[in-house]
Amino acid sequence: MAGPDNSPAGRVFFELTQLGQQMRVAAIDEATGTEVVVIAPLTASRFQMQSLALGKLRRRLGVEEPPPPPGPKPAKYA
Repeated sequence: MAGPDNSPAGRVFFELTQLGQQMRVAAIDEATGTEVVVIAPLTASRFQMQSLALGKLRRRLGVEEPPPPPGPKPAKYA
């Protein structure tokens, strides 16, 4: 499912269904048919919901996530 730069090689379909004050987000990998589901609050943006579901799908498929960027170094106080 991943290309050379860890970007998805195939398509991923998203299904969003509102359940009360929550959103059910399903991510489905086109190539394998693998589906994962996450529940997110309605206050989250669509991008945040899809990113969460995509991360879970990648983990299920065994695709490594790119490492997070290094944070700021802690300041030294004298």
